[in-house]
Amino acid sequence: MTESSSSGASGAVADLLDSRGVKVLIVEDESRVAGFVKKGLEEQGFLVEVCDHGDAAYERARSGVFDVILLDVMLPGRDGLSILANLRAQKQTVPVILLTARSELDERVQGLNLGADDYVTKPFFLEELIARIFAVIRRRGGDQGLRLQAGDLVVDLATREARRGGQPITLTPREFNLLEVLVRTPGRVFTRTQLLERVWGYDFDPQTNLVDVNIQRLRKKIDAGAGEPLLETVRGVGYRIRKAD
Repeated sequence: MTESSSSGASGAVADLLDSRGVKVLIVEDESRVAGFVKKGLEEQGFLVEVCDHGDAAYERARSGVFDVILLDVMLPGRDGLSILANLRAQKQTVPVILLTARSELDERVQGLNLGADDYVTKPFFLEELIARIFAVIRRRGGDQGLRLQAGDLVVDLATREARRGGQPITLTPREFNLLEVLVRTPGRVFTRTQLLERVWGYDFDPQTNLVDVNIQRLRKKIDAGAGEPLLETVRGVGYRIRKAD
């Protein structure tokens, strides 16, 4: 990878789309490349997660919580093309940008035929990668793809703002992240462990009450004064955002 300064990317692409709140999954087993890209994207406001093994990456990619996936082709476990093919077979429409070796034309062609949205050949400039991320987001719906909605609750991932019935809701960063996970798939029940992994990461004791405490705070904020509650507890299982009728 060409180690161009990440700060230079902001001037070139800042007018394309606000990167705040855009969730990116980097699937790359070369730690130097993954670390550099992660650092550069986070400096621009992206929310970034890294997987270095194909099997783990496939499970994370299936979660549906990412706005873009940067997918290396050569990986331990499942290879990138297998991950892509399975995602598309399951009707997962998340934009995928392949990271490929410059000499592997067949990989690029096969990837595009399998449903990749774009590809970047190594080594690459970070500015180019960011521009391509914005481009695939715009093709898949632009700013509309960064707004989630459940009933009269609207969550804007670009501005990290939430409104219910047009009224703004003041949320902490953690509360916003928790709400985002829930509202991405209304009707889906998330266990406490799943929410803990997605919002707080893997380093927390599964017996902690962090999830319950934050759910209580979030419920007060989004359901206070509303006609019908949206944040539901499924006894013995977990929590969900009610799916609109």
